[in-house]
Amino acid sequence: MSETLTAESMPPPAPGAEDHLALDFVNSAIALPGGRFIDFLGTPASANRWLTEHGLAPADAGVQEMCAAQLRSLREHLRALFAARVAELPAPPMALSAVNDAMGKAPAAALLYWDEEKGPYRAVPCPTDEILGRALATLAADAADLLTGPDADRLTGCGSTPCNRYLLRHGRRHWCSTRCGDRARAARAYARRTQPKAD
Repeated sequence: MSETLTAESMPPPAPGAEDHLALDFVNSAIALPGGRFIDFLGTPASANRWLTEHGLAPADAGVQEMCAAQLRSLREHLRALFAARVAELPAPPMALSAVNDAMGKAPAAALLYWDEEKGPYRAVPCPTDEILGRALATLAADAADLLTGPDADRLTGCGSTPCNRYLLRHGRRHWCSTRCGDRARAARAYARRTQPKAD
């Protein structure tokens, strides 16, 4: 079951998302208690909104379902890489390939152009058909930086079931939000109260 979040019910960004856009991207699909699920890339309009809010596309980019599907696919590959890193397992080859392919979708250098009045100038081309490629490349490169950088050892999954978000651990904190921390503590307290007493 998918639902729409209101401003009041929206979870705050997970710790580390302010420094790593890929962390926010991976967390754009959220599992909630009661079997509820929210996907910020679930429709072309919501994917366009997410890209715009994160500075990756103009509001009028006109994201189509094929583009949203590519974003969701990259997100799942990144989730697989994050899960492998957290579990200290080898990275899935398909996920590595998908991330490397995504990083190659945008030109790395600004191209040279000529203006009749101003003369030569450099700019990165970004026609509508390249917006998605540039967004995929940016997200994949940020994920690669996270997985190979100094924050990689702090990457962990939220410790509150059923939450599926990732975060950068600060101290002993293993929750993506206060709400998840409260839920995990309540579940532990309930488990202690309902355990059979030893005679």
